[in-house]
Amino acid sequence: MDTGNRDLATSRDEGVKSLTKLMRVLDSFSTTDRALSMSEICQRTGYPKSTTHRLLASLRKAGLLDQDGDRDRYRLGLKLFELGNTVLANMDLHREARPYIEMLGRLTDQTVHLAVFDGRHAIVVGRSDPQPDGSGRAFFESAPAHCTSVGKAVLAHLPPPALDRFIAGGLARFTDTTLTDPAALRADLAATRARGYALDEGEHQPGLRCIGAPIHDVSGRVFAAISVSGPSWKLPTGEAERTAKIVMHTARGISQALGYRGLAYERQLPAGAAG
Repeated sequence: MDTGNRDLATSRDEGVKSLTKLMRVLDSFSTTDRALSMSEICQRTGYPKSTTHRLLASLRKAGLLDQDGDRDRYRLGLKLFELGNTVLANMDLHREARPYIEMLGRLTDQTVHLAVFDGRHAIVVGRSDPQPDGSGRAFFESAPAHCTSVGKAVLAHLPPPALDRFIAGGLARFTDTTLTDPAALRADLAATRARGYALDEGEHQPGLRCIGAPIHDVSGRVFAAISVSGPSWKLPTGEAERTAKIVMHTARGISQALGYRGLAYERQLPAGAAG
Protein backbone atom coordinates (compact mmCIF):
# COMPACT_ATOMS: atom_id res chain seq x y z
CA MET A 1 0.00 0.00 0.00
CA ASP A 2 1.48 3.38 -1.00
CA THR A 3 1.72 6.32 1.38
CA GLY A 4 -1.41 8.05 0.02
CA ASN A 5 -3.65 5.00 0.41
CA ARG A 6 -2.18 4.29 3.83
CA ASP A 7 -2.95 7.82 5.00
CA LEU A 8 -6.49 7.57 3.62
CA ALA A 9 -7.10 4.28 5.45
CA THR A 10 -5.73 5.77 8.67
CA SER A 11 -7.98 8.80 8.29
CA ARG A 12 -11.03 6.57 7.81
CA ASP A 13 -10.15 4.51 10.88
CA GLU A 14 -9.77 7.65 12.97
CA GLY A 15 -13.11 8.94 11.70
CA VAL A 16 -14.88 5.72 12.70
CA LYS A 17 -13.24 5.82 16.15
CA SER A 18 -14.34 9.42 16.67
CA LEU A 19 -17.90 8.61 15.62
CA THR A 20 -17.94 5.63 18.00
CA LYS A 21 -16.83 7.88 20.85
CA LEU A 22 -19.52 10.45 20.05
CA MET A 23 -22.20 7.75 20.01
CA ARG A 24 -20.97 6.39 23.33
CA VAL A 25 -21.49 9.82 24.88
CA LEU A 26 -25.03 10.04 23.48
CA ASP A 27 -25.77 6.52 24.71
CA SER A 28 -25.00 7.68 28.25
CA PHE A 29 -28.39 9.42 28.35
CA SER A 30 -31.73 7.69 28.90
CA THR A 31 -35.29 8.45 29.90
CA THR A 32 -34.27 8.09 33.54
CA ASP A 33 -30.95 9.97 33.18
CA ARG A 34 -31.97 12.95 31.09
CA ALA A 35 -29.34 15.38 32.40
CA LEU A 36 -25.74 14.44 33.19
CA SER A 37 -22.68 16.31 34.41
CA MET A 38 -19.32 15.97 32.71
CA SER A 39 -18.01 13.80 35.54
CA GLU A 40 -21.00 11.46 35.18
CA ILE A 41 -20.43 11.20 31.43
CA CYS A 42 -16.73 10.50 32.03
CA GLN A 43 -17.69 7.73 34.44
CA ARG A 44 -20.15 6.15 32.02
CA THR A 45 -17.94 6.31 28.95
CA GLY A 46 -14.58 5.68 30.62
CA TYR A 47 -13.07 8.60 28.72
CA PRO A 48 -10.67 11.08 30.37
CA LYS A 49 -11.92 14.57 31.11
CA SER A 50 -10.00 16.18 28.23
CA THR A 51 -11.47 13.76 25.66
CA THR A 52 -14.97 14.10 27.09
CA HIS A 53 -14.75 17.91 27.03
CA ARG A 54 -13.77 17.83 23.34
CA LEU A 55 -16.59 15.41 22.46
CA LEU A 56 -19.17 17.44 24.37
CA ALA A 57 -18.09 20.60 22.57
CA SER A 58 -18.49 18.90 19.18
CA LEU A 59 -21.93 17.55 20.06
CA ARG A 60 -23.07 20.95 21.34
CA LYS A 61 -21.88 22.65 18.16
CA ALA A 62 -23.88 20.16 16.06
CA GLY A 63 -27.01 20.72 18.19
CA LEU A 64 -27.01 17.12 19.42
CA LEU A 65 -26.49 18.20 23.03
CA ASP A 66 -27.74 21.20 25.02
CA GLN A 67 -26.15 22.62 28.14
CA ASP A 68 -28.17 23.79 31.13
CA GLY A 69 -28.17 27.44 32.11
CA ASP A 70 -25.75 26.80 34.96
CA ARG A 71 -23.50 25.07 32.39
CA ASP A 72 -22.99 22.13 34.74
CA ARG A 73 -25.26 19.55 33.11
CA TYR A 74 -25.93 18.34 29.58
CA ARG A 75 -29.09 17.10 27.87
CA LEU A 76 -29.87 15.59 24.48
CA GLY A 77 -30.47 18.37 21.96
CA LEU A 78 -33.49 19.21 19.85
CA LYS A 79 -31.59 18.26 16.71
CA LEU A 80 -31.95 14.62 17.74
CA PHE A 81 -35.71 15.14 18.08
CA GLU A 82 -35.82 16.60 14.57
CA LEU A 83 -33.80 13.70 13.16
CA GLY A 84 -35.96 11.19 15.01
CA ASN A 85 -39.12 12.68 13.55
CA THR A 86 -37.59 12.48 10.08
CA VAL A 87 -36.76 8.81 10.60
CA LEU A 88 -40.28 8.05 11.83
CA ALA A 89 -41.85 9.95 8.94
CA ASN A 90 -39.93 7.73 6.53
CA MET A 91 -40.69 4.46 8.28
CA ASP A 92 -43.44 2.44 6.64
CA LEU A 93 -44.02 0.70 9.98
CA HIS A 94 -44.67 3.90 11.88
CA ARG A 95 -46.95 5.29 9.18
CA GLU A 96 -48.98 2.13 8.60
CA ALA A 97 -49.21 1.16 12.27
CA ARG A 98 -50.51 4.44 13.69
CA PRO A 99 -54.26 3.75 13.22
CA TYR A 100 -53.80 0.24 14.62
CA ILE A 101 -52.00 1.57 17.69
CA GLU A 102 -54.82 3.99 18.39
CA MET A 103 -57.45 1.31 17.82
CA LEU A 104 -55.72 -1.15 20.15
CA GLY A 105 -55.52 1.50 22.85
CA ARG A 106 -59.25 2.21 22.54
CA LEU A 107 -60.21 -1.47 22.58
CA THR A 108 -58.12 -2.42 25.61
CA ASP A 109 -57.80 0.83 27.56
CA GLN A 110 -54.15 -0.07 28.10
CA THR A 111 -50.83 1.50 27.17
CA VAL A 112 -49.71 0.38 23.70
CA HIS A 113 -46.10 0.08 22.56
CA LEU A 114 -44.88 -0.46 19.01
CA ALA A 115 -41.22 -1.48 18.94
CA VAL A 116 -38.54 -2.62 16.51
CA PHE A 117 -35.65 -4.96 17.30
CA ASP A 118 -32.09 -3.63 16.88
CA GLY A 119 -30.27 -6.85 17.70
CA ARG A 120 -30.24 -6.39 21.48
CA HIS A 121 -33.06 -4.04 22.42
CA ALA A 122 -36.71 -3.36 21.72
CA ILE A 123 -36.78 0.26 20.53
CA VAL A 124 -40.13 2.03 20.89
CA VAL A 125 -41.23 3.88 17.74
CA GLY A 126 -44.92 4.34 18.57
CA ARG A 127 -47.07 4.63 21.68
CA SER A 128 -50.63 5.22 22.79
CA ASP A 129 -51.48 6.00 26.40
CA PRO A 130 -55.00 5.83 27.88
CA GLN A 131 -53.97 8.23 30.66
CA PRO A 132 -54.00 11.83 29.37
CA ASP A 133 -51.52 12.90 32.03
CA GLY A 134 -49.28 9.88 31.45
CA SER A 135 -49.73 8.64 35.00
CA GLY A 136 -49.28 4.97 35.73
CA ARG A 137 -48.07 4.11 32.26
CA ALA A 138 -45.47 1.52 31.34
CA PHE A 139 -42.87 3.95 29.99
CA PHE A 140 -39.70 2.98 28.20
CA GLU A 141 -37.87 4.09 25.08
CA SER A 142 -35.79 0.96 24.82
CA ALA A 143 -35.19 -2.15 26.90
CA PRO A 144 -33.28 -5.41 26.52
CA ALA A 145 -35.42 -7.71 24.42
CA HIS A 146 -35.40 -10.65 26.86
CA CYS A 147 -37.48 -8.86 29.50
CA THR A 148 -40.30 -7.21 27.50
CA SER A 149 -43.19 -8.77 25.62
CA VAL A 150 -42.35 -6.86 22.43
CA GLY A 151 -38.77 -8.07 22.64
CA LYS A 152 -39.67 -11.69 23.35
CA ALA A 153 -42.24 -11.69 20.55
CA VAL A 154 -39.36 -10.99 18.15
CA LEU A 155 -36.79 -13.24 19.84
CA ALA A 156 -39.19 -16.18 19.54
CA HIS A 157 -38.84 -15.99 15.76
CA LEU A 158 -35.09 -15.43 15.45
CA PRO A 159 -33.06 -18.05 13.58
CA PRO A 160 -31.27 -20.31 16.11
CA PRO A 161 -27.77 -18.89 15.43
CA ALA A 162 -29.05 -15.33 15.97
CA LEU A 163 -30.79 -16.33 19.21
CA ASP A 164 -27.61 -18.06 20.39
CA ARG A 165 -25.63 -14.86 19.81
CA PHE A 166 -28.25 -12.81 21.65
CA ILE A 167 -28.18 -15.09 24.70
CA ALA A 168 -24.37 -15.18 24.65
CA GLY A 169 -24.46 -11.39 25.06
CA GLY A 170 -25.92 -11.81 28.55
CA LEU A 171 -29.34 -11.69 30.17
CA ALA A 172 -29.36 -8.88 32.73
CA ARG A 173 -31.72 -9.00 35.69
CA PHE A 174 -34.16 -6.11 36.25
CA THR A 175 -36.71 -7.65 38.62
CA ASP A 176 -37.24 -10.86 40.55
CA THR A 177 -39.10 -12.34 37.57
CA THR A 178 -36.59 -11.46 34.83
CA LEU A 179 -35.57 -14.57 32.91
CA THR A 180 -31.79 -14.70 33.25
CA ASP A 181 -31.32 -18.44 32.76
CA PRO A 182 -30.82 -19.31 29.06
CA ALA A 183 -32.82 -22.55 29.34
CA ALA A 184 -35.74 -20.76 31.00
CA LEU A 185 -35.73 -18.06 28.31
CA ARG A 186 -35.63 -20.62 25.51
CA ALA A 187 -38.59 -22.45 27.05
CA ASP A 188 -40.51 -19.19 27.35
CA LEU A 189 -39.78 -18.34 23.71
CA ALA A 190 -40.93 -21.80 22.60
CA ALA A 191 -44.22 -21.21 24.45
CA THR A 192 -44.47 -17.79 22.78
CA ARG A 193 -44.15 -19.33 19.32
CA ALA A 194 -46.73 -21.99 20.13
CA ARG A 195 -49.44 -19.61 21.37
CA GLY A 196 -48.63 -16.68 19.08
CA TYR A 197 -47.96 -14.03 21.71
CA ALA A 198 -45.41 -13.17 24.41
CA LEU A 199 -46.00 -12.41 28.08
CA ASP A 200 -43.99 -10.13 30.32
CA GLU A 201 -44.87 -10.84 33.95
CA GLY A 202 -43.20 -7.86 35.59
CA GLU A 203 -39.86 -8.86 34.08
CA HIS A 204 -38.75 -5.32 33.21
CA GLN A 205 -40.88 -3.19 35.53
CA PRO A 206 -42.34 -4.70 38.74
CA GLY A 207 -46.10 -5.03 38.89
CA LEU A 208 -46.68 -4.69 35.14
CA ARG A 209 -48.14 -7.30 32.84
CA CYS A 210 -47.53 -6.95 29.10
CA ILE A 211 -48.79 -8.94 26.12
CA GLY A 212 -46.98 -8.65 22.78
CA ALA A 213 -47.39 -10.12 19.31
CA PRO A 214 -44.96 -10.23 16.37
CA ILE A 215 -45.12 -8.10 13.22
CA HIS A 216 -43.88 -9.45 9.88
CA ASP A 217 -42.41 -7.45 7.00
CA VAL A 218 -43.22 -8.16 3.37
CA SER A 219 -40.63 -10.96 3.25
CA GLY A 220 -42.11 -12.68 6.31
CA ARG A 221 -39.32 -11.72 8.68
CA VAL A 222 -40.39 -10.77 12.21
CA PHE A 223 -38.72 -7.43 12.87
CA ALA A 224 -41.11 -5.65 15.23
CA ALA A 225 -43.92 -6.22 17.70
CA ILE A 226 -46.85 -4.49 19.32
CA SER A 227 -47.98 -4.85 22.92
CA VAL A 228 -50.40 -3.71 25.57
CA SER A 229 -49.11 -3.00 29.05
CA GLY A 230 -50.82 -2.32 32.33
CA PRO A 231 -50.68 -2.86 36.07
CA SER A 232 -51.34 -6.49 36.97
CA TRP A 233 -54.58 -5.54 38.72
CA LYS A 234 -55.82 -3.81 35.57
CA LEU A 235 -54.69 -6.63 33.26
CA PRO A 236 -55.41 -9.76 35.34
CA THR A 237 -54.30 -13.22 34.35
CA GLY A 238 -57.88 -14.23 33.56
CA GLU A 239 -58.11 -11.49 30.93
CA ALA A 240 -54.75 -12.24 29.31
CA GLU A 241 -55.95 -14.71 26.67
CA ARG A 242 -58.86 -12.52 25.55
CA THR A 243 -56.61 -9.46 25.36
CA ALA A 244 -53.94 -11.48 23.55
CA LYS A 245 -56.39 -12.27 20.75
CA ILE A 246 -56.95 -8.56 20.19
CA VAL A 247 -53.20 -7.88 20.24
CA MET A 248 -52.50 -10.71 17.76
CA HIS A 249 -55.26 -9.53 15.44
CA THR A 250 -53.78 -6.03 15.52
CA ALA A 251 -50.28 -7.35 14.77
CA ARG A 252 -51.66 -9.32 11.82
CA GLY A 253 -53.37 -6.19 10.51
CA ILE A 254 -50.12 -4.22 10.64
CA SER A 255 -48.25 -7.07 8.94
CA GLN A 256 -50.84 -7.13 6.18
CA ALA A 257 -50.60 -3.34 5.78
CA LEU A 258 -46.85 -3.78 5.29
CA GLY A 259 -47.46 -6.25 2.48
CA TYR A 260 -47.09 -9.58 4.27
CA ARG A 261 -49.45 -12.21 2.86
CA GLY A 262 -48.41 -15.26 4.83
CA LEU A 263 -51.10 -14.92 7.47
CA ALA A 264 -54.73 -15.96 7.14
CA TYR A 265 -57.09 -13.15 8.03
CA GLU A 266 -60.55 -14.17 9.08
CA ARG A 267 -61.70 -10.58 8.91
CA GLN A 268 -60.45 -7.06 8.42
CA LEU A 269 -60.38 -4.32 11.02
CA PRO A 270 -63.75 -3.08 12.23
CA ALA A 271 -65.23 -0.40 10.00
CA GLY A 272 -63.82 3.01 10.79
CA ALA A 273 -60.95 1.65 12.90
CA ALA A 274 -58.36 3.18 10.60
CA GLY A 275 -59.99 6.58 10.60
